Amino acid sequence: MAHLSASKARQGFADTINRAAYGKERVVVRRRGKDVAAVVPIADLRLLEELEDRIDLVDARAALADTKKKGAKSLDVILKDLGL
Repeated sequence: MAHLSASKARQGFADTINRAAYGKERVVVRRRGKDVAAVVPIADLRLLEELEDRIDLVDARAALADTKKKGAKSLDVILKDLGL
């Protein structure tokens, strides 16, 4: 995985994109020595989104099962529990 300063990534933006798009390379962009962003191939992004969707589905199924087991709460009760 390559690392570039933000200024170098900005100067060579087209090259940075091409490294990800055609070279299938992940490029981490740093600012003041800290990683702040990444340019990744679109396939990597799609995989990350799919993983997030699967995690969300597992969480939703667990919440639904919990609701069926314990019963639903009204919105007023939920807001009160959250201190809103």
